[in-house]
Amino acid sequence: MHRTRGKPMPVSETLAPPSKLLLLMELRAFHEFSAFLGSLPLLSLSPVGDGHPVIVLPGLFAGDESTRPLRHFLTWRGYDVHGWSLGRNLGLKAGLDEQMISLIRQLSDTRGRKVSLIGWSLGGLYARQLAKQQPDRIRTVITLGSPFAGSPKSTNAWRAYEMAGGEPVDSAADSPFVADLAKPPPVPTTAIFSRSDGVCAWQGCMEEESEMAESIEVDASHCGMGAHPAVAFAVADRLAQPEGAWRPFSRLSWRSLIFPDPKRGR
Repeated sequence: MHRTRGKPMPVSETLAPPSKLLLLMELRAFHEFSAFLGSLPLLSLSPVGDGHPVIVLPGLFAGDESTRPLRHFLTWRGYDVHGWSLGRNLGLKAGLDEQMISLIRQLSDTRGRKVSLIGWSLGGLYARQLAKQQPDRIRTVITLGSPFAGSPKSTNAWRAYEMAGGEPVDSAADSPFVADLAKPPPVPTTAIFSRSDGVCAWQGCMEEESEMAESIEVDASHCGMGAHPAVAFAVADRLAQPEGAWRPFSRLSWRSLIFPDPKRGR
């Protein structure tokens, strides 16, 4: 919350989209992907998974091809990883939530285990709401640069969303599926964000810290977040938390050199 004339004002009413300079810096996503490939030997030191199912949801205009590097990495670390298999993410189309819920139920029933959800940008908004609707089937939620605590126009992508969905972005915000979007799901939840995000205002991508919710800061572009070494390590670390014994991410020792303090300046 921010304050004006002594009264609290919701963050979503005060956030502006990232600057044009930050938006231009999104081109560094290509270098981040190269760094991801080069860091795979070091990423072999990340925790090994327990084989539980994981679904990775893509961002706006993207499909499963965009999440392939992260999914391959997590498969390598021992998880049963799936894309969403619903083509390109063109916004909250009619019936999309039912299709995603069906996928969660299918995986949970066939594997006999809870499912972890990872959502990149818009996909993270879906992940949060799906976990609220299916808490008994969801193990943990991880969002990557997802603007759940900002208004739809606190990003540089809202016009693209309107073009994809064919309706005003404010209309999408009125959908029952995205009600109380800023409220965390009733499962362990991690919001990974970057202050140099050129698409979404980083303040709107942070989670309010609680016993089951946290934020992890990385130095990454928005478009390269799904194939960034620090993000990959953080995701593997979070997924490896024992079910029912979740603990917040630790920045002790060398990790403080890679993961800045997300609470600084707040």
